[in-house]
Amino acid sequence: MNAKEISLEERKVKPVVDLLNDLLANYHIHYQKLRGCHWNVKGKSFFTLHVKFEELYTEALVFIDELAERILTLGKPPYSTFADYIKTAKIKEVNTIGMKDTDMVKALIADMATLIELEREILEVTSDAGDDGSNDMVNRFMQFKEKNTWMLRSFVDED
Repeated sequence: MNAKEISLEERKVKPVVDLLNDLLANYHIHYQKLRGCHWNVKGKSFFTLHVKFEELYTEALVFIDELAERILTLGKPPYSTFADYIKTAKIKEVNTIGMKDTDMVKALIADMATLIELEREILEVTSDAGDDGSNDMVNRFMQFKEKNTWMLRSFVDED
């Protein structure tokens, strides 16, 4: 399949695919960080955060699959190795073992800010490419993170 088969111009779709692959790499690192937080959270907020982290990593896994399938829909291969993810991602791995619960939340807020920044860039490029399918998908991802950023920020705010 190529972009022309779904009424998109190949030259306009290439930057979309490149950015979607970048987003995919960042989501994989974010996903693993969420799993580490889920497994390693301790303390008074264990029950609250353990459930929240599971909700977030479950949704991230859905987003990862949708991203890879969208890249394939646009006629290109998605990144599929951790070497590619680590090399490409702006989000960096952290060791969550022994990490304070509030530090975990702050690390996830920072990840979400990075993902939202990437998604806003993608929205501009998909709009220019006339790629409404990718635009709608990425906009949905971004809205989920915007809401959850507010929730996590509320958890760590001490005002």
